[in-house]
Amino acid sequence: MKLLHTADWHLGRSLYEARLIEDQAHALDGLVALVRDARPDAVIVAGDVYDRAVPPGEAVSLLDETLNRICRGEGVPVLMIAGNHDSPERLDFASGLTGDAGLHLRGRVCDPPAPVVLEDAHGQVHVHLLPYAEPAAVRQALGDEATTGHDAAMAALTGRVRDALPAGVRGVAVAHAFVAGGAESESERPLVVGGSGSVAAKRFDGFCYAALGHLHRPQAMEGGRVRYSGSLLKYSFDEAAHRKSVSLVEIAADGAVAVEEIALPLRRDVRIVEGTIEQLTRDPPLLGRDDWLLARLHDSGVVLDAMAKLRAVYPNVLAIERPSRTLGPEGAAAARDHRRTGPDDLFDAFWEEVTGASLSEEERPVVHDAVARARAAETEEAGR
Repeated sequence: MKLLHTADWHLGRSLYEARLIEDQAHALDGLVALVRDARPDAVIVAGDVYDRAVPPGEAVSLLDETLNRICRGEGVPVLMIAGNHDSPERLDFASGLTGDAGLHLRGRVCDPPAPVVLEDAHGQVHVHLLPYAEPAAVRQALGDEATTGHDAAMAALTGRVRDALPAGVRGVAVAHAFVAGGAESESERPLVVGGSGSVAAKRFDGFCYAALGHLHRPQAMEGGRVRYSGSLLKYSFDEAAHRKSVSLVEIAADGAVAVEEIALPLRRDVRIVEGTIEQLTRDPPLLGRDDWLLARLHDSGVVLDAMAKLRAVYPNVLAIERPSRTLGPEGAAAARDHRRTGPDDLFDAFWEEVTGASLSEEERPVVHDAVARARAAETEEAGR
């Protein structure tokens, strides 16, 4: 049995102000080409298909086109679940009609979780689609008020699946969860505010393979049997060093698993470049100029109009960092929450960021007076 495992497409996502829909379409073109070449028995999409519950129209159109190309064009079924970014109800729409076309959707937790049955020369493989198991939804679906927490919810779902799995039949679980011990990335939305929301890897005992979504770094646990394929693209600069891929999984007659990680083509990479403004603009590389970039400037002095200078060479610079400029405690607090900081302190933090020094005792009253006059003018205008 050959399965192509992917997840976390986040269709409709942006990186800073950059819309990534064309980059996502390019990667999905590569996915369709891989399906054509590898001829898997099924494609698994383990959640976070969209980036938000109400996706933009262009994201819906891209998903529709991609699924038609795989299911109808290539004749390969797609097995897809909802993640924590998706709307279970929207993803479930028309799921009762799509199975005959080879598209198997599971947006909402249900009981019993009937499997999608695939077959190869060695017999059946039961694939159980377990969408994002929010504990309240699991309690309602199973009618068990004692089920609290993500680990207990996943234990309840996988326990029911194992109990229903016929003897000798190979079982695959498709789930969207944070398995304890996994490496997180900045671009993932926490499942629980103030806690991990993690589930134990042992919840997938009894399955020959667990195809997971949620964590954006490709990684495996339990000897490769429990695996995150990772996200479709790099969705934050802390993922710049990641190698994004999809997982081509082969399941032998005895349930043994072999996995090959295959990279998809990128329209643009996501990278970090470092150096002084002169170093970065004087002899720029011939390749990679159009990538999505974060520029870390090592200049110690003032750099006027740094973004314009960088974009003259690298048109897709999205952000600049100045690691040599560290704010003090008051400035750091202002950067974290400007709503709780007065304009005098905000300007002081800005001045220190630009010049590397705080306002002098002579300069501070000038700023204070300018702020006071601006406030007075604002009040007078509001009273007219």
